[in-house]
Amino acid sequence: MIDHISLRVPNFKESLSFYTAALEPLGYIPQYVDEAGKSAGFGPKDDVRLWIAESNAASGGVHIALKSPNRAAVGAFHAAALKAGAKDHGKPGLRPDYHANYYAAFVIDPSGNNLEAVTQDPA
Repeated sequence: MIDHISLRVPNFKESLSFYTAALEPLGYIPQYVDEAGKSAGFGPKDDVRLWIAESNAASGGVHIALKSPNRAAVGAFHAAALKAGAKDHGKPGLRPDYHANYYAAFVIDPSGNNLEAVTQDPA
C-alpha cells in the first residue's frame, strides 16, 4: 500500500549519519544522497522506501516500523541505533501481546521519531 515515507529532520548531516548506521543491519542503504538539497533515500539496493529531508518543520513523533530479515538483525539494528545516538525505547524481544512471533526493538532517533525494527517470522 505505501510506496515510501518522508521524514523532515532538523539536522540533515546528523540524521544522514544516524540512519546510515542504524539501518545498515536491516539491509537498507543510503541512496540518492543530495547533500546540497539536504535529502537522502534509504532502502534495499534500487528500492528507496524511506526519505529524510532537512526542514525547520521537523516530523518528530512519527512511528515507523521497518521490516527486518530476522531476529538477529533486529538486535543489530537496536545496537547500531543506540551507538549512533538513539535513545532506547524498547529492547529487542518478543511482543506476544501484538502477535505470537512479533519480535521487535524500538528506538527514538535524534529528531524524536520512534523507529521499530520487526520480524514476525518464527525463531
